[in-house]
Amino acid sequence: MTGRITEGSPEPLGVTPDARGVNVAVFSAHATAIELCLFDDAGERELERIRLPERSGNVFHGHVAGVAPGARYGLRAHGPFAPGEGQRFNAAKLLVDPYARLLDRPFRLHPSMFPYPEGADDLAFDPSDSAPHMPKAIVLPPNAPLSGHAPLAAWADTVVYELHVKGFTKRHPDVPAEAQGTFAGLSHPAVIEHLVKLGITTVELMPTA
Repeated sequence: MTGRITEGSPEPLGVTPDARGVNVAVFSAHATAIELCLFDDAGERELERIRLPERSGNVFHGHVAGVAPGARYGLRAHGPFAPGEGQRFNAAKLLVDPYARLLDRPFRLHPSMFPYPEGADDLAFDPSDSAPHMPKAIVLPPNAPLSGHAPLAAWADTVVYELHVKGFTKRHPDVPAEAQGTFAGLSHPAVIEHLVKLGITTVELMPTA
């Protein structure tokens, strides 16, 4: 295989830049094809869709020459749409690379992100393209530092606690009624004290949309 798109490597997963372009490796046990979608510098206009040419086990992969750090991209997965069998592949929906280290914008929920049309049965297929409303991943140079604050606890001392904001705050007896089910309730001193007593260093919130 020669040219701009070559077979690449199944490792590492994600989009990894090198001197010639990027290696792309995506895991999926049930997809029939994976596409790398490249966008303009604003992350608004889709420029190209590149089908990964190889598959090793459950990893689709390919090397794309000429893609440099700073490029915006997303993924599309082709496969069966069979909700009754637990499969909802829909290539109209742009996917975020789970191994991306940086996104170009925050997530904001939009009806096109759902697998079924607004107001329709949840088994229906929605052909609307979600790309205009999805964050795009950004290719970073190897070992590029990320801005942000260092964790307050060392990784070896980190204890992650996943919770549901509404359920947790409604069941805590010391959260005032008007704050139950809210983010304000989650920041109540009684909640903080409870988490600290448990030894929690990091709270991971379940979906809140």
